[in-house]
Amino acid sequence: MTMQSVTPGESPVSLNEARGWLRLGPTIDDAVVAGLVRAATNICEAFVGQWLIERAAEEVLPINGAPLVPRVRPVVAVDAVTLIGIDGGEAVLAADAWDAVIGRDGTARVTLHQTSGAVRARLSYRAGLAAEANGIPEAIRQGIVRMTQHLHDARDGAPATPPAAIAALWQPWRRMTLGGAA
Repeated sequence: MTMQSVTPGESPVSLNEARGWLRLGPTIDDAVVAGLVRAATNICEAFVGQWLIERAAEEVLPINGAPLVPRVRPVVAVDAVTLIGIDGGEAVLAADAWDAVIGRDGTARVTLHQTSGAVRARLSYRAGLAAEANGIPEAIRQGIVRMTQHLHDARDGAPATPPAAIAALWQPWRRMTLGGAA
């Protein structure tokens, strides 16, 4: 099973916001701060189990008779399904050859009406909590800013454990599963 983001995600926290929180002047360490914001955003997405800003993804899943369930959440839309044969040949399915149901929690289930002997399927879909940075809840953004500060401070050997306040800010949006495919 492989998954990739086709397009990079927009940052929910701007470079100016992060610099302001860190009390840095304009253009001081821009590359370093931008990298820390990206790292903090990745940590947040891993913690909450969801992509923050909507972006395109592709995921290859085995066909085993059960509905296909993308790993990334929250799914906004399933755009295409491509069957992959044992020989590596590919065939894009027509829209009426599959159904996608997206639950309230953002979990998608794609049912194939025909598989034509394929062993895997590539799902092309879009996922994310919000279409753009201003749609991200302020508590999540504040946690990213604070994680950026923690990572910035840790450059000089500060304690490695992030402040508990960060987890508290992100906890309401955390989505976890207890094993299985969902």
